[in-house]
Amino acid sequence: MNALIARWRDYVEEKRLQPDLSRAARCTAGFMGPVIAALWWELPVEATYAAMGAQVIALVDVRGSYPLRLSLLLAMTAVLAGAAWLGSAAGVGLGSALGATLLLMLVSGLARHLSPEYGAALANGSGLIFLIALAHPGGHLLADRHFLATLGGGAWGLLIQIGLWPFRAQHPLRRAVAESWLALSDLVASITPEDRPGTGDRHLKLAEQQAALRAALDHATAQLATATASRSRPYLRQLEELNLAAARLGTRLLAFNASLETVMERRDFAALAPSFSPVFTSLTNTTRTIALTVVSRQPSHLATGEVRLRRLGHLLQALQDRLQAQLGRAPDGVQLNFLLAQINGLLPGVHRTLRASVDRADEHAAFSLELFDLQTWTLRPLASSLDFHWRPDPALLRFVARSTVVQLIGVGLFMLFGVERGYWLPLTTLVVLQPEYGATRLRAGQRVLGTLAGSLLASLVLWLAPPPPVLLAIMALTMAGFGFWLKRNYAIAVFFITLFVVVLTEMSAPVTVDFTLRRMAATAAGGLLALLAAQLFWPVWERSRFPALLAAALRANRDLLRVLGERLHAGGGYDAGAVAHKRAAEVANSTVFASLQRMMAEPKNQQAGLEEAAALANGNQRLTRALTVVALHLTTGAALLRPEYAHFVRLAGEALEALAAVAEGATQSAAALARLRTALDEIAFPLPPPGASALEHSASTQFARCATELSAMLLEARGTQAVTAPPFPTAASA
Repeated sequence: MNALIARWRDYVEEKRLQPDLSRAARCTAGFMGPVIAALWWELPVEATYAAMGAQVIALVDVRGSYPLRLSLLLAMTAVLAGAAWLGSAAGVGLGSALGATLLLMLVSGLARHLSPEYGAALANGSGLIFLIALAHPGGHLLADRHFLATLGGGAWGLLIQIGLWPFRAQHPLRRAVAESWLALSDLVASITPEDRPGTGDRHLKLAEQQAALRAALDHATAQLATATASRSRPYLRQLEELNLAAARLGTRLLAFNASLETVMERRDFAALAPSFSPVFTSLTNTTRTIALTVVSRQPSHLATGEVRLRRLGHLLQALQDRLQAQLGRAPDGVQLNFLLAQINGLLPGVHRTLRASVDRADEHAAFSLELFDLQTWTLRPLASSLDFHWRPDPALLRFVARSTVVQLIGVGLFMLFGVERGYWLPLTTLVVLQPEYGATRLRAGQRVLGTLAGSLLASLVLWLAPPPPVLLAIMALTMAGFGFWLKRNYAIAVFFITLFVVVLTEMSAPVTVDFTLRRMAATAAGGLLALLAAQLFWPVWERSRFPALLAAALRANRDLLRVLGERLHAGGGYDAGAVAHKRAAEVANSTVFASLQRMMAEPKNQQAGLEEAAALANGNQRLTRALTVVALHLTTGAALLRPEYAHFVRLAGEALEALAAVAEGATQSAAALARLRTALDEIAFPLPPPGASALEHSASTQFARCATELSAMLLEARGTQAVTAPPFPTAASA
């Protein structure tokens, strides 16, 4: 029993900073509160609308300042109540229903444009309430009741959100920095070497975690920049330093991984692999503890973090000594030891900043002082966070138009034929249809699978005929499951919500086989309609967007390489200019991989050239990591005048520009590509002499790797141009 309790405690501690448990609790309390209150006190309210309004508001993972949170949730509550009124009032006829649907979809599109982060949640929540109200028309009198019930439910959901602010560690700025450290811990886990490295899977996972880290760092940087501009407080500088430390540590870990991959190719690596495991385990635990300490400010968490930082430093030193003994002065060993020393050198600064951000006398209070930044009750914070740019994204316009057509068709079908609970059809299309076809296809499959499994289990539960208290308990558990899995696995979330809907319906009317079959049929029809719409109505294929993104990533590497060449020739360190170019290359690579994943989910006739695209994208990202290793060795600022380095920088720049032109659809002669390959292959990078600097070891090794990567990429581009139809069309030709 003690072991079970200990495992549960460890699990809760690990998931404390993740939003899933909190979302599940808010979702359950939000929905069940109005339902239980209406049953217990026999309240004359529409419990269903109150519960749905509360659930939508309670489910929102709202971030940012507390005035922004309050303004946003109030505005969302008003929109949800308006959707309930509109659906009830318009459900009396087909014409009014279609007109109201058109109006709601336009408002939903405006919400997506004004707030990309929260617009989708508001659009889906208001659409759900609108469709249910549309199926239960009652004129203006009933519409007023539905409006008030939804408004009251939204107020209950708002109280749940506000009630957690003083007690749950969610200081907006601290949470943003903690998310950077959490993303860093996930990156560390993806770098951990194995005895038999699966380069394909490992590289894909590493690319995903690198993109997640970059997104978290950028988000935290933007939040801190806004806060610094509006007010000056001591903890802002410390949080900026902690976020910067996460960025620096992530950069060095990625560079370490690039050098590690060279060592992993050794035949004797299996004997070295166990030496890395304690270090990466300690790194993962330490970064997670730092994240927890940043956001909680608890002395116990700080003490744990200090112990783990101290142990990590000893493990890093021990690994350096072992690599020195095993690899000697081999170039790959020299690079690994240099990067390990850089990582170890960051730890004292992290320790000092972490302690300073926690151990402050003015924050030893029961509640976070950030809560009292509620200096205004106006909507000014909300307005400042909205995008009022008058020209919306063309892709968003096409998505809104596609969604509007599908909703009009779905509403028209169930209203015209009077299908009982026919709102399931347009509701399914509402949640399944996504801006990209691949995401829509994935959602449709998950929706149908979750509905089928949930319906079968619900039938078994209802066959047992449990009493009402048991049904309420089942409802609470299923709602918690839905909230927990909503952002983790949509199919499992649909499974729980299907159980919930069937049980909820059983409390008001017996559920028959016909009821189950109608719901499954409506769900399948809605998923099919969404798929057809994504493919037929103004589709946006990733294949037409990918070439420009790949070309930009290739040119970002070209610019980074040019800066490194200048530093090597004239001297210079890893300064702000080099950091900016490195960051631009990383962002461009993340964008390319996101586009590539979307293209992989599109129809086969839109996947021409997918293998070539993946090969060039992977090669380009490996180039970025290798160049980052060289950049991190620019510590002395001394020039390194080696003619082969300057020659490589010039040829590699030409090769990257030629590859970018091929990606954009321009024709490069086979002879020109072959000439570049031959010139790159002929560059010799002799081993540095004894006593050479770590920079010289790094440049020779990593430039040699880059030359091989570029040669392979040029060969891929030559094969790409050999096919009749270019796999990477320009946007105009797609």
